[in-house]
Amino acid sequence: MIMTTDAPSVIELDGVTKRYGGKIACDAVDLTVRQGTTFGLLGPNGAGKSSLIRMLMGLSPANSGQIRLFGENASKHSTALRQRIGYVPEVHCMYRWMTVGEILGFVSKLYPRWDDDLASQMLSTFELPLTKKVSSLSKGMTTKLSLILALAHSPDLLILDEPTSGLDPIFREEFLESVLQCHLCKGRTVFFSSHHFDDVERVADEVGIFVDGRFIARGSIDELRSKIKRVQIVLPDGKLPAYIPEQAVFQRLSRRDWTVTVSPFSEDLFEQLMSENHAIGGNVVDLSLEDIFKDVIRGRKRQLEEIES
Repeated sequence: MIMTTDAPSVIELDGVTKRYGGKIACDAVDLTVRQGTTFGLLGPNGAGKSSLIRMLMGLSPANSGQIRLFGENASKHSTALRQRIGYVPEVHCMYRWMTVGEILGFVSKLYPRWDDDLASQMLSTFELPLTKKVSSLSKGMTTKLSLILALAHSPDLLILDEPTSGLDPIFREEFLESVLQCHLCKGRTVFFSSHHFDDVERVADEVGIFVDGRFIARGSIDELRSKIKRVQIVLPDGKLPAYIPEQAVFQRLSRRDWTVTVSPFSEDLFEQLMSENHAIGGNVVDLSLEDIFKDVIRGRKRQLEEIES
């Protein structure tokens, strides 16, 4: 499902800040996710992704700013609002003494739109026995059960924190191609964090790279790949780069070979890099989402190191 600019907003963040003591987890974050969009959240460990998701779920209050889901104040999280959201947390919280069947029966009573047929279908697909206790489930099986609990009530919004964590590659493939796509084709909205770049590339309409509590790159994958490119330049013997543009995100130099990742890229910028550095040769390299992620993260790390020094 490709997002459209005229679709209503499902998630709206306006200047949202979250602090834990003196540490800022989210720093004046602005974001709009429209209906029918799949938004993939990428970031290193400790970037603030889980803090952002917990605020969306009303589990942790923001220190400042506003969060709205379906136009409603997310901090209140009314019963009606909760029934429209499916949530898979990073750490699964369930009654471990219950069996799979008992916990499904318990949760189903909380949602008027609970679909028994869908739950049964997913149980079969995931090969989860109803009589098995939650305490005896493996990490992967617990994740599968959590996914059923999040999906079986046909939510309008799915919020997933590392939804395929602990799952084998075959199940990840099945989940992404069948379950998640099924919900997307019905116009539902998905907000998920992941460390799997191929997962994000496969299903996300829009991607946000989140570092140190803020977005440092955001857009569709095509937009990011068009905007962020790597330029490889061969410098004259004994020369250092004479012109480093403000668009430089990350760079490395090995003898005469200078590689600089720039954002935003343009042909004019490439020509300027070539001429002002008296380049002997050069070319432009298209980047994968993983390469973009690595370069913007490395660039951000170097920037902070320079500030601290």
